[in-house]
Amino acid sequence: MAISLSHGSGETIYASDEPSTTVLVGTVDGVARIERNGAGWSVTERSLRDHHIHALLFEAESGMWFAGVQHGGIFASSDGGTTWERRDAGMTEDNVYSLSKAMLDGKVRLFAGTEPAKLFVSDDLGRSWSEKPHFRSDVDTSGWTFPGEPHVAHLKHINFAPDDPHTLFGSVEVGGLFKSTDDGESWAEITGVYADVHRCVIDAKHPERMFVTGGMGLWVTTDGGDSWSNPYSKGSEPGGYPDQLVFKPSDPRFMIITAGQESPNSWRKEHTAHTRISRSRDGGETWETLSGGLDDKFQHAVEAMCLEETGGTVRIFAATTGGDILLSEDSGDTWTTIVSGLAPISKGGHYKALAAQAVS
Repeated sequence: MAISLSHGSGETIYASDEPSTTVLVGTVDGVARIERNGAGWSVTERSLRDHHIHALLFEAESGMWFAGVQHGGIFASSDGGTTWERRDAGMTEDNVYSLSKAMLDGKVRLFAGTEPAKLFVSDDLGRSWSEKPHFRSDVDTSGWTFPGEPHVAHLKHINFAPDDPHTLFGSVEVGGLFKSTDDGESWAEITGVYADVHRCVIDAKHPERMFVTGGMGLWVTTDGGDSWSNPYSKGSEPGGYPDQLVFKPSDPRFMIITAGQESPNSWRKEHTAHTRISRSRDGGETWETLSGGLDDKFQHAVEAMCLEETGGTVRIFAATTGGDILLSEDSGDTWTTIVSGLAPISKGGHYKALAAQAVS
């Protein structure tokens, strides 16, 4: 099977019968297909050039791929990502940050998050879209903003309760974490977490355990959001600016997280994110920094990550603002760079600060 590696993908955790040999990567210059031939990986195809791809999503029922584009709407491909067609009729915003999907009453529904932070859905594989207006009207949006120009918040991540696809979670950067229990028709804010929310990841075996990454570190709840702890915050050793977070399907207590040491404000000054990749085996209570093949506090940010479990093997792919694809095939113990020289994999303009000056 083919898997995706992009910043705003709603699908980052895979359980596969066989290791995937094809990965579609969303870059600031289109979609890159990388494939494994023998022992090595190489770029075999590029498409949607000159489009900044925020999110890639594969829909298995139809066999279709979808791409969310910065200031470019949504595209769809029926041939594995070789050719694409614009498929975003009804979208009133074209700056797409996130894509996700759910099976609702036997039918596939697609979800798209945009900047400004709005939620759109499609029940016909993207041929038409409609907004869920209560995502904004049911909550206080007066504080929704973003540090960088144009200071407009975006819906950065869309997730679902593992045992109930009618329950949605929307992560707004910067605005907070929001929940709907009726397919997105009505919304309420989950309080107790810092408003700069990057993504909400939910334990598949214990849905009351939720993890939120954001601008003030990692937040954890064990009671479905009634109360939260902040195991580590800004400037901490695992990294105070976490984003990507994945877990092992068969054991969600096994987790991998990526984080910069500080926020992008410091990246623009120092031209480094001081990135670390860390692992927990106890559901986020303790973390160990991974170093096998990785430089400690390396320059570029990891802006996309996915985990694939096949039998007893756990592989983790990580993509950086420097255009590198890192791979661990032993649960994070060791890492290799399998592809380099791609266009940056980046949310918005994060890559610009980190490419501005080489770091010795």
